Amino acid sequence: MKRTFALPVAAALSALPSLGLAQEAATGEAAQHTQYILTSLLFLVGGFLVFWMAAGFAMLEAGLVRSKNVTMQLTKNMGLFSLAAIMYWLVGFNLMYPGEGWTITGLLGAFSPTSLEPVGLADTETDLSYASVGSDFFFQLMFCATTASIVSGTMAERVKLWPFLVFVIILTGFIYPIEASWQWGGGWLDARGFSDFAGSTLVHAAGGFAALAGAMVLGPRIGKYNKDGKVVPIPGSNLALATLGTFILWLGWFGFNGGSQLAMGTIGDVADVSRIFANTNMAAAAGAAAALGLTQVMFGKVDLTMTLNGALAGLVSITAEPLAPTLFQSLIIGGIGGVIVVFAVPMLDRMRIDDVVGAIPVHLIAGFWGTFIVAWTNSDASFGTQIIGFLSIGIFVFVVSYVFFTVIKSTIGLRVSEEEEINGLDMAELGMEAYPEFSKG
Repeated sequence: MKRTFALPVAAALSALPSLGLAQEAATGEAAQHTQYILTSLLFLVGGFLVFWMAAGFAMLEAGLVRSKNVTMQLTKNMGLFSLAAIMYWLVGFNLMYPGEGWTITGLLGAFSPTSLEPVGLADTETDLSYASVGSDFFFQLMFCATTASIVSGTMAERVKLWPFLVFVIILTGFIYPIEASWQWGGGWLDARGFSDFAGSTLVHAAGGFAALAGAMVLGPRIGKYNKDGKVVPIPGSNLALATLGTFILWLGWFGFNGGSQLAMGTIGDVADVSRIFANTNMAAAAGAAAALGLTQVMFGKVDLTMTLNGALAGLVSITAEPLAPTLFQSLIIGGIGGVIVVFAVPMLDRMRIDDVVGAIPVHLIAGFWGTFIVAWTNSDASFGTQIIGFLSIGIFVFVVSYVFFTVIKSTIGLRVSEEEEINGLDMAELGMEAYPEFSKG
């Protein structure tokens, strides 16, 4: 009896170490599953917040153009987002994140459509250390579409629809994925230590450089500048829509910056996401407040459009490093972004560069400021490297965009006729108006 009893007991005791290892393995697997689930959720929530920015851009642009061009702006925003989604799936995502598929070292990856995991992850070995491919693709796509949205507003009121959309295909399928891969795809800028947390340069300044190229090739709107160089103000059609668009963009930016933490599997990650939210909000508020106060001092009255763009400039400024700064540092960074807009908008007018919505000051110039000042709060960055990264991406995007805009202009045409521009693009290009019951403005 004793021998019979002793054998199971001995077996049980000898199994205790392996049982502990099994429990430890199960605990580790559960933690890995939790990290995978929460990070994928962060990408999905962040992604649909950034998607909502598409509505923000549409409303902002619709409010800042004249009523005879509103339908055109709305159509362009629908078209550019849809084409961006297709192009980023078709070639952009794998160009941007080539992994082991590099075909030309340091520049391009495999030209192939994006593939998702099988349904339910059946019969596959999935890397649980990051997030699902579907959530990652969805999140990164929104950044690609944002880059194209920036170009739309600058070139408003005189560009043809289809030539503009042809450029969107080039921008979202090739230009943006290539330059973004230099940093986020583990390319040469990443190796040099360039730091751009959520895209002050890779997204916003890149869109601003493409917009600058387009504005230069396209030329200013009729009547924007007199022969003596005087600027003729052209008021927008609906400042209520423009304000709504700004608040929508402000909301979407929490997903833009917060989701770029790229992890939510630990309490440290969640704390960092909340810190990013707070810093992002502070920078936007400071940018708006700075523009509001400065326009009162400079012009004797507050300028609402400058205040709206001040908030957006504050958001762009903090995007390159929304995690490291304190709230006070975020206030300084965003506030200077707001000041930049107030001075940069008239500077562009003196250069006779017609930017309808002020996208170049907001996204390009404030994007440089935000990228440069990263080294102030992030000890891993250097001011010199930040400048090199900004200039490298800027030169690439501007030159390639300028070339393509020039080719489009000389082949299928880029700008509508003078008569069509005067009558409005809504009727000339689309045959419908946003406000048919009102007179054209």
